[in-house]
Amino acid sequence: MMDKNAKIYVAGHRGMVGSAIVRELERQGYTNIITRTHKELDLTRQDAVEAFFAAEKPDYVFLAAAKVGGIVANESALADFMYDNMILEMNVIHAAWKNGCKKLEFLGSSCIYPRLAPQPMKESCLLTSELEKTNEAYALAKISGLKYCEYLNRQYGTDYISVMPTNLYGPNDNYHPTHSHVLPALIRRFHEAKEQNLPYVTCWGDGSPLREFLYVDDLANLCVFLMNHYSGDETVNAGTGKELTIRQLTELVAKVVGYTGEIRWDPTKPNGTPRKLLDVSKATALGWTYKTELEDGIRLAYEDFLHNPMRAER
Repeated sequence: MMDKNAKIYVAGHRGMVGSAIVRELERQGYTNIITRTHKELDLTRQDAVEAFFAAEKPDYVFLAAAKVGGIVANESALADFMYDNMILEMNVIHAAWKNGCKKLEFLGSSCIYPRLAPQPMKESCLLTSELEKTNEAYALAKISGLKYCEYLNRQYGTDYISVMPTNLYGPNDNYHPTHSHVLPALIRRFHEAKEQNLPYVTCWGDGSPLREFLYVDDLANLCVFLMNHYSGDETVNAGTGKELTIRQLTELVAKVVGYTGEIRWDPTKPNGTPRKLLDVSKATALGWTYKTELEDGIRLAYEDFLHNPMRAER
């Protein structure tokens, strides 16, 4: 168990996941949380990261920093997604190990699993077949971080763990018109269509892919829970165990936002992976389950969008 006064570094505290972890730590009474903005500490610079860890020597690290984006961003910047994610995670994990960090938790993504993995996807299906091409570069970087934690455990006896969340959404999400993920992108699109009284909204693909969504504050609760209650080389899936089609999601977001126009589909655009449902039995067996149902979470996310002054620039 982490002591309430232990020095805890949350990497990526301004992002959706990192900010949720900070909120959860504060909610649970942890008092010595360390953060650095990208301007204060560029995690892709090895010398800067090593100097930071040598000076601060955090007891625990939540590695939530990452370069993220949707299908368009991933496909248009394959090299950037691979390099930036791989270099920053290797820098942080290695510096944590060199400076005696008691425990580190690495945050990945369900995109690490094979494109056509048996559903729902168990943690053990990692590296059993081909990845989804549209986010292969990001997935390879995340797999490398997960494996580096495992190899440090095996070679040096560290206690480094990893968590692989399903699709996330919630406060502090990225609503950029082209670089966001599907749920925040739909929130923005339907909100703007409602404001402009547009008669229809066109969505990518045919709406058939199945997806699972987890509210980010539920993930943060799991992250702190695992830091206190789990050790092991294998990752832990983070999700709800429930799925719906993109078409159903689209209709639900339109309902929450209050858009009543027509929804059209553009099948010339990519669908992405046909199905991504996580097997969450491992987390359940450890004693954790999600709390926020999807429609409730979308309402909370929409409230955040309406009160997010930077949404137009992100």
